[in-house]
Amino acid sequence: MMRLHLHLLSDSTGETLENIAKAALAQFDDVDTQRHFWPMIRNEAHLERVLAEIGQHPGLVLFTLVNPNIRMMLEDRCRAMGLPAVAPLDGVNDALSGLLGQEAKARPGRQHMLDAAYFARVEAIQWTIAHDDGIASDDWEEADIVLAGVSRSSKTPTSIYLANRGYKAANIPIVVESPPPPILYRLKKPLVVGLTTSADRLVQIRRNRLLSLNQRTETAYVEQEAVTREIAYARRLFADNGWPVIDVTRRSIEETAAAIIALVSERNLPKVET
Repeated sequence: MMRLHLHLLSDSTGETLENIAKAALAQFDDVDTQRHFWPMIRNEAHLERVLAEIGQHPGLVLFTLVNPNIRMMLEDRCRAMGLPAVAPLDGVNDALSGLLGQEAKARPGRQHMLDAAYFARVEAIQWTIAHDDGIASDDWEEADIVLAGVSRSSKTPTSIYLANRGYKAANIPIVVESPPPPILYRLKKPLVVGLTTSADRLVQIRRNRLLSLNQRTETAYVEQEAVTREIAYARRLFADNGWPVIDVTRRSIEETAAAIIALVSERNLPKVET
């Protein structure tokens, strides 16, 4: 097991750097990474304090700093310490600058400005939370996406993730004994997507859920045959209505959401005359 000190320096929230670092580290095995997170670095005095910490725990330095003086100070000091300092967005900014014929705006946290898209995401999150688990079905026509699936098929976390991407997402549990409300079959605007999973995986997730709640696990909710019938019922419902289906058995929430967004984009493509 290798030990890595990873220093993330940003003049804004550092969210972009965290995502980049997470994606890069996922490509390597057996690495014990200790992250040192340094957001909102906007003056040399602050950077000086951070550099002292970097000197005590040398490692890889990733940064997004737009102030040229602060950036030069960081690069010079890291070079003197023999440490790699990488600005992961430089290549993208250079390519865009060349294609667009303009310089990038040197403004910290510009992507977090309170623009219309920001408020749309906030609205989507509030709407999605208010329409979780089959609530307020009369409003579903306002949704961008409606997720349907049996209990514990990751409907809620996927909905929240989609809301963070700006999509209003409702979700409805498919229960054999309690058919969905009729409005689900009449929706025009939203894309209805069925989520399914393997019976083995679903039994495991449900059993762990009951254990975490200190509830007994000898119920049909986690009985293999009953769960298999439940999944089959949901699949028939999806097929009968022509809804696209995504198997979440081996997908992360992010991967499931990406597949759903791709379906939405495909659906919204203009029709080509043949």
